[in-house]
Amino acid sequence: MIQLGKFETYLIEEFFDDYRAGDMTHRTFTRRVAFITGSMAAASAAMLLVGCTPEEVPRSSDPMPTPAPSSSSSAGNGTAAAGAVPGARSPLSVPEGAAGLTTSTVAFPSNGTGISGYLARPGGGAAGPAVLVCHENRGLTPHIQDVARRFAIAGYSALAVDLLSREGGTAALDADAVPGALTSAGAARHVADFAAAFDYLAAQDFVDSARIAMNGYCFGGGITWQAAAELSGLKATAAFYGPAPDLSKVPAIKAAVFGVYAELDQRITGAMPALKDALTASNVTHQLTVYPGVDHAFHNDTSGRYNEAQATAAWNDTLAWFKQHV
Repeated sequence: MIQLGKFETYLIEEFFDDYRAGDMTHRTFTRRVAFITGSMAAASAAMLLVGCTPEEVPRSSDPMPTPAPSSSSSAGNGTAAAGAVPGARSPLSVPEGAAGLTTSTVAFPSNGTGISGYLARPGGGAAGPAVLVCHENRGLTPHIQDVARRFAIAGYSALAVDLLSREGGTAALDADAVPGALTSAGAARHVADFAAAFDYLAAQDFVDSARIAMNGYCFGGGITWQAAAELSGLKATAAFYGPAPDLSKVPAIKAAVFGVYAELDQRITGAMPALKDALTASNVTHQLTVYPGVDHAFHNDTSGRYNEAQATAAWNDTLAWFKQHV
């Protein structure tokens, strides 16, 4: 028998869906599951649980994949290269070096360890609102740095945290090993790092410490829900198609929460009614919106599931929610 945690199950099911849809090769699917579970025997069991046939799973005697050096030069610990974001298709995309913005890599302590993040902020000296940004299971990528700049264009200081800072940063890891490293670290560590990031932002003279929000995508949407239940200083959150928090934690939420869901992503959207009932019962200010005709990860304009119309709508709805509650 194999026992998987919530985030391990979430990611393996997501990768299985991508594999079945033809968006991920069998080799990549197998490597990612092996890195998450820690052995080929456990990977085989997990792949069978999510719906693979016996012919599709590796043998227990197969060797574990060897992590390869990352070929990325612009994700993680460093500023993205000047110019357009690789693969970006959104009209909202903001290139590195855009006029009126300041971007930098910053560091702050979390439980005695230095954590890295990408900070984008508007010009001007007055203190204003801020947003913490949580990346997907791919780690801190140029796309997430782009999201931070989109917030900066809208008037927010945005800090995208690299949750793999302790492992050397996203850019230092094999891309297939990144999801496993994130799940191995555990949600509690990630929320603690965002608590430290909150304190870092709150101490900056360009941030109004009473106006800090949080936004996350996929895996990061799940961490955003967890943070909403634990970081009482957050004014608002926007979680894009992430796993819901434990419903028992919902009464602890103080922020005004916005949830983005995809109509075709029933693996996640199917749990939305129960979450909505729990939020209503706890008098948590909330809005959960299902965007029609789209699937998981429809906001990421570097992915095959990107939908410009619905991604733009979800982004504008997020800004409207933050304008109202932050």
